[in-house]
Amino acid sequence: MAVSADGERWVLLNASPDIGAQLRASPVLWPRHGLRDSAIEAVVLMDSQIDHVAGLLSLREGSRLQLYCTPESHEDLTGSLPLLKALESYSGVNWHPMPLEPGGGAWHEIAGLRLQAVPVPGKAPPYSPRRQAEARSDNAAVLIEDPASGRRVLYAPGLARVGEAERRCLDGCDTVLVDGTFWSEDEMVAAGLGKKHAADMGHLPQCDGPHGPGMLRALDACAARRKVLIHINNSNPILDEDGPERAELVRRGIEVAFDGMELEI
Repeated sequence: MAVSADGERWVLLNASPDIGAQLRASPVLWPRHGLRDSAIEAVVLMDSQIDHVAGLLSLREGSRLQLYCTPESHEDLTGSLPLLKALESYSGVNWHPMPLEPGGGAWHEIAGLRLQAVPVPGKAPPYSPRRQAEARSDNAAVLIEDPASGRRVLYAPGLARVGEAERRCLDGCDTVLVDGTFWSEDEMVAAGLGKKHAADMGHLPQCDGPHGPGMLRALDACAARRKVLIHINNSNPILDEDGPERAELVRRGIEVAFDGMELEI
């Protein structure tokens, strides 16, 4: 996902393995002033999950990367998964720390937008030494504010629970883009795709389950104007536009993100 205040300067949120294909499909991000120019001014990471950081390697040939992430993610990316060390032999990286604090850390001015990292429940990556010791610093969401309008967007691709702090965050936004990975807690197991449940991977399913209310209930109570599910696993039945699960989302006024989707706040 990329965000912009003016359509010229863009901030990339996470860098997935298929970032090359995403960039080729997005003319607004193409070079304007030279073959290795880029409209991407910075990359902001929510965590150090491989699916969220592997694309950094595809950005290695441009100008020096301006990377915003938590100290914990930086530790992973210079230690257990040393991508940032590898990038020093190419474009190099300027790291801008985004420490997580209760209620949200400092606001960062990036490309005409204001961004704040907020701690949300989740899990460290499977390769991380912190995997078995869940902490609020393992997973971030980001609030994005347009200074001109004051409107805010919440981007939370990984969300294990929705408590009081998360509810306040949701209610303070015009648009929320939240974890839509799984429909049900045992989705992967029931489909024969794995042995892990949604909670094992740090995701809150849409349906209620053994661990409590699901994402649908949280979004029903949310005051945001637009509610969009993102980070959707290919096992999730909401991808079937004609299925009953998608019909349930339509009934509740919840949208499903798709490749190339554009939102104007």
